[in-house]
Amino acid sequence: MKLLSRIACAVVCLACTAGAHAQMKTEDAIKFRQSAYGFLAWNMGKIKANLDGNFNKEQVANAARAIATVANSGMGALYVPGSDKGAGWKETRLKSEFFAQQEEAGKLARAFGAAANELEKVAATGDVAAIKAQFGKTGETCKGCHDKFRKD
Repeated sequence: MKLLSRIACAVVCLACTAGAHAQMKTEDAIKFRQSAYGFLAWNMGKIKANLDGNFNKEQVANAARAIATVANSGMGALYVPGSDKGAGWKETRLKSEFFAQQEEAGKLARAFGAAANELEKVAATGDVAAIKAQFGKTGETCKGCHDKFRKD
């Protein structure tokens, strides 16, 4: 049932973003991206704090679920042409190479999505060692994209 509701949500999101993409202002796309990445960082931080301190299975599972949801939200629609320049909440850090290397960007995004989905599954088990390992793998997928397409 959970899978069906996620699929239905993804279909609705994709349908909505198709129309919204054509009308979205560059500044809005950058703001939405920055907000989503801030939310991802906050949830990654919650997992790290649990792994480094007092472990709370429910907190970790909720954070991992939030990360997977954002990873599967269709954020690619927020990378509108020209959004490598300008500002949302702050100046964008997207490198222009992103638009010239769409195949590589897609590969990195799919790797992040797969890692986030696996983190959600592993977090539900409560196995701290397995969560720590998958958390590291998920972080590496973030770093791969940052290294390639984010300005320092």
